[in-house]
Parts: sequence; C-alpha cells; structure tokens
Amino acid sequence: MSRLEAKFSELRSQNRAGFVAFITAGDPDYDTSLAILKGLPDQGVDIIELGMPFTDPSADGPAIDRAAQRALKGGMSLTKTITMVREFRKSDQSTPIILMGYFNPLLAYGIERFAEDASTAGVDGLIIVDLPPEEDAELRLPANAAGIDVIRLATPTSDTIRLPKVLEGASGFGEYVAGAGSTGGKSATEGDIRAAITHIKEHTDLPVAVGFGIKTPEQAAIMAKYADGVVVGSAIVSMIENGISENGVPKSDLVDEVFDFVRTLADGTHSGRNG
Repeated sequence: MSRLEAKFSELRSQNRAGFVAFITAGDPDYDTSLAILKGLPDQGVDIIELGMPFTDPSADGPAIDRAAQRALKGGMSLTKTITMVREFRKSDQSTPIILMGYFNPLLAYGIERFAEDASTAGVDGLIIVDLPPEEDAELRLPANAAGIDVIRLATPTSDTIRLPKVLEGASGFGEYVAGAGSTGGKSATEGDIRAAITHIKEHTDLPVAVGFGIKTPEQAAIMAKYADGVVVGSAIVSMIENGISENGVPKSDLVDEVFDFVRTLADGTHSGRNG
C-alpha cells in the first residue's frame, strides 16, 4: 500500500477529510522552507504539496508566482527540491508528498532520471498543471513504474465528455480546482462543491480533494463535508510572504506564525464532518 493509499484509508476510518497544505520549495529560503516542510505534519497536515519553482508559473496567481521568484532568486532548483524531500524523509516516512509544478523543468532534468531520483527521495505523487492527459504518457508511465502517482486536475469546465479523459490513467487521488482562473482566486459555493464532487465520483473510485480560494478554517470545514481532502496553498504562501522583512530576510517568528495558521486550517478541515 502506498503512502497515499494508507493516508486516505486512515482518513476514511476516522470519517474525516484530509488537510493538504501547499508550500513552494525554497521560499523564502532553503533552510526556512525546509523547517516549515518538516513541521507541517505536527500541525495536522495529512498530505503535503510541494511546489517546484518555475520562472513562468502560468496557472498560478500572484502569491505563488512571487513565491516561485523568491525561491529561484535564492538559488532553488529541481535538484534542491528533491533534496528537500530526501531530508524530510529522514524523520517522516508516512506523510505523503506531492510535487506540483510545470513540465519544462522535468523535461530539462530528464524524465527517466527525474522519476528515479524523485522516487528514491520519497516523492509519492506529481501534479503537472500544464501537461494535458492526452500527452502525459511520457511522464506518467515512468513515474508509475517508479511508484509515483500522477494526479489529475478537474475543473468546473470538466463536463461529462471531458471528465473521463481527465481521470483516465490518474492515480493517488483527483483534485478539483473549484474555480476558474489562476490559483488564489474566489472559490465556489457550497452547493457548487457538493454537485461537483458528486459528479466526479460518478466517474472514479479515487479520493477527491478540492482546492482554490480556501483561506479560512470555516471555508475548509465546509469543503470537508463533501471532499476527501481540502487543499490550501495561496493563503499559506501569503502568510510566508508576510513574514519576510522589507530587505527579504525571514522574521524570527515566521515559522511559528505559519504553523499557527496551518493548525487552524487543519482543525477546520478535520472538524468539517462533525457539524
């Protein structure tokens, strides 16, 4: 059983949704980012999405774009991102880690080499936002062979015709992007989420997580009533940005402030099915 399978099995047995936290690798610097990464599970995070910084994150909003640029300016690379996962695994062998980003850095790294190195480091899944299902076999097949799931994104425009194609070959879980546009925008209503999750589950047995625009514990709790996982990214990344001084140096309380915020989101998610 993979880490993702084990985690969602555990969550089902507890009748709760999982909390999925996104951070950008290397933001605001390598050491601070690694400290945040290592501490997330203790704050109630069930699954971690780790962004691979890219120069042109076209599907991301301003907050995650700025995080990627800060990380790249600090010397972050795909090699260092994989190293971060390896360091994380020295103390945590159970929390699933998903690498999220864009295809070009993986292509430059070398697909076969990437799949092998990521698997060895302890990566459990990939979300590659600019790689359509029709063209992802080049990555999906070697990734799957290395034990890495390829997670697909469904959107409000994934209708009955498109959705089966989006889900074909997907593994790990599905993620519903509950809004149009780039990350960090306005999320959907409760009714929209309920209908969308029901629609997706008619086409797959995979767990379904939902993200986009979730910024508060209250919003997380609402999503958790219907989804198997609740994803928060831009709000956490913005909290990290708020903890950086004007000269770009992380403030002394940045990590603690991020952890406090993440804990409220995790608690909101975990309480969502308890009324």
